[in-house]
Amino acid sequence: MNKFISYVMAMMFLIFANLTFAGETATLKPEAWNKMDIKIVQGDIPEIQAIANQATLPIPQHPYATVDTAALAMWDGGEFWANLVLGSLVGAVVIFTLFTIINGPVKLTKGFSGVKIPRWSKADIIFHWVGAISCLSLIVTGILIACGRFLIADNMGADNWGAFIQNTVSTHNLMSFPFIFGWLIMVVKWANKQFPSQGDLNWFKSLGGYINFGSLKGKHPDAGFANAGEKLWFWCFTLFGGVLVVTGISMMFPALFEFAKGTMNWMLVLHIGSASIIGVFTVVHVFMATIISEGGMEGMVSGYCDENWAKEHHNLWYNDLKKAGKA
Repeated sequence: MNKFISYVMAMMFLIFANLTFAGETATLKPEAWNKMDIKIVQGDIPEIQAIANQATLPIPQHPYATVDTAALAMWDGGEFWANLVLGSLVGAVVIFTLFTIINGPVKLTKGFSGVKIPRWSKADIIFHWVGAISCLSLIVTGILIACGRFLIADNMGADNWGAFIQNTVSTHNLMSFPFIFGWLIMVVKWANKQFPSQGDLNWFKSLGGYINFGSLKGKHPDAGFANAGEKLWFWCFTLFGGVLVVTGISMMFPALFEFAKGTMNWMLVLHIGSASIIGVFTVVHVFMATIISEGGMEGMVSGYCDENWAKEHHNLWYNDLKKAGKA
């Protein structure tokens, strides 16, 4: 009787196991990819044994031989690349700090006039700061993601580092959305004022009139609404910012693009390269707007610029406003 009960229980367990593994919600266990022969072994206590009839490994979706590994090969010696990315930003900060100390800020020749001229709309200011704040956040978190494990991970401990980098990646991904929004609006809204013009080469030859010594001192080249330096920054932001947007979205949402594994590796290369270029240009942009050019920051705070600032740095634009009776 006891043997019969044990046999029935073993059969019920066998049926239950078959139903469980046959269901759509079954969970794969180690070696569950092998087809199993399940047998009941009689003994003092009936046992169920499962033996693989053909032990094989699962075939990966992207076999190694078919993946382009050239992109990954570029990251051999990751610490070197991490130092190069960080060094480019630090180097830009050091160079422009020394330039500011040696050259000094560029003061307005006649000082502030007190007459304000409208330059940016409220919408322009909002879009600019949405893009600017998110861009700075992405630069900081991006540096931590790319360089952190070589610079600070050893001093944090494995558990602390794991939690820290996970939060950093989440913040990086979150801040990408306002950046995409600001980038798209600014590119569409401001592109018509950023096309090259005849005086742009002269602007570069005289270094924009930002030199306080030598033969270039006090030479302010002609410029329209945007000078040649601002145009260069805009198109850099447009091009490499666009690369950041495409590569970033493809890495966050790979199912949307279904790129091959090798292509995704190149997305990472392009993302880091474009981020480094944008980072250096951002340093230059911040220095020019806040420290080097007197009165340069006012436009993106109040929307107005001083009349003397407009005459010296954007004289062609100022002349057009005078002709139109708007200045």
